[in-house]
Parts: sequence; structure tokens; C-alpha cells
Amino acid sequence: MRKLKLILLVLYILLSAWALLAIWLRWSFPVYLTPASTLVGFAFILLHAGGSLGWRKALLLLALSTGISLTMESVGVATGLVYGPYHYTDRLGPLFLGLVPYLIPVAWFLMMYPSLVIARTVFGKSTRAGKILLTAAFGGVVMTSWDLVMDPSMVLGGHWIWDGPLSSRVYFGIPLQNYWGWWLTTFLVFASYLFITRNWQRAETAPADRLAAVMYAVTGSASVLSAFLMGLKYPALIGLAAMLPWVVLGLLPGKSGQPESRLKTTWF
Repeated sequence: MRKLKLILLVLYILLSAWALLAIWLRWSFPVYLTPASTLVGFAFILLHAGGSLGWRKALLLLALSTGISLTMESVGVATGLVYGPYHYTDRLGPLFLGLVPYLIPVAWFLMMYPSLVIARTVFGKSTRAGKILLTAAFGGVVMTSWDLVMDPSMVLGGHWIWDGPLSSRVYFGIPLQNYWGWWLTTFLVFASYLFITRNWQRAETAPADRLAAVMYAVTGSASVLSAFLMGLKYPALIGLAAMLPWVVLGLLPGKSGQPESRLKTTWF
């Protein structure tokens, strides 16, 4: 299983590099490249989660991530209340209820799981309510940091379009409400997962836990580099600055090879 995970991770890196080359050399960008890389990354993340959390917890996290993100996105597209007014184009494939591409919840899980791993590396695996809420809130920040660079690039690539007056879209054509919506969506997933599983007895293991942080770093680096190549210099710099601390925290080794809290507190 470990060999398969490494193969998927390498394949994901190669597909990301291909996408960057296509942008840099101005090749015709294959329409299947984004779905292919997303699905390969998803497969790696799901296998990693299954090995680390146990399949019961991994599938619960997947179900919560899919259900909550798809609901929030659908409500957001239909009403503009969650992220601000926007709509998807057909570049990401078929749409759920004509609103949200089926690929979107796949992408949410792809980055939600590494964000949760990084958050729990910082705050540990406490079952106390206060620590759970703090972990979920921090994980939302880690996840949303990626969107600071990803969203401007995807908009420029024509994957979705922000509606509403330009005066409300103050962050490179994107409303600030979008980032509140991203944080809230992630927080709801993480808090739900951590509260549901807080008393589950199956001990978690940590096989190559840093590979999840590597996945976060690879995806973030690809987003930053693609933004630079597309001429989005400032979103790229902001995204790099926002994500780099979480990459460093996620890659730092814990004692005895096990992830542990890097923030020792007695608050909760």
C-alpha cells in the first residue's frame, strides 16, 4: 500500500509539472489535465487517510467533507450567501444540480485532509471541546491560505466567474466574503469530524504523516508557480507567504516519529 501511495504522489507531482510546463510554454492546455491530477491526488490522500486514521474515520471525514462542501457550494452558487455571488463554467466537467462541478468536493477533500493533519500536528489530538474547536479553526486557516492564490488563478483560467459589482470584489476581483466562506466550510467539516470521533476507541497510527504535508506543499507550490506564470505576481506572493508557515510546521519531525502537539498549552 505504501508503494502505491508513493506512485500516486509521484504521478501527481508529474501531472502538476506538466500543467506548469503547459502554462509556461503556452502549449494547448488539455481539458482533462486538471480533473486527472485532482483525481490522482484524491486517490493518494484517501489511501493516506485510510492508513493513518483507519478506514472508518477516513470514510467519515470524506463523507463530511463531500456533504458539507457540496451543500455549501450549492447554496453559495444558488444564493450568493456563503462565498459571494459566483457561478461555475463547464471547464471542470458536469455540474451537480446544474450548480457545482462534481470535481469540486473531490478537490475540497484533497486539501482538507492535509490541512487537518497540519492542524493536529500543531495542537495535538486532544478530545477536549475547546481544543477541538481551536484545531478546527486553525485547520480552516491552513485550508483557506491555499485559496488566496488558487482562486485568482482559476478565475483567470475561466473555471468560475465572480458576479456582483466590481466594488465588492476587492481581492483581485474576488469578494472577501469568499474567504470567510472557505474558512467556515472547513471549520464545519473539521469540528463535526473531531466531535463525532472524539470517543472512538480505534487508535490512530501515523505512517509517513509528513507525506500529507508534502501533498499540501506540492499543491500549494503548483498554485503559486502557476499564478506567477499567468502574471498574477501579487496573489502568488501572498499565497506563498500564507502557506509557507504551515508547510514548515507540517514537515517538522515530531519526537519518536509521531506527530504531536507543537503548541504546549494548558488553556483547555
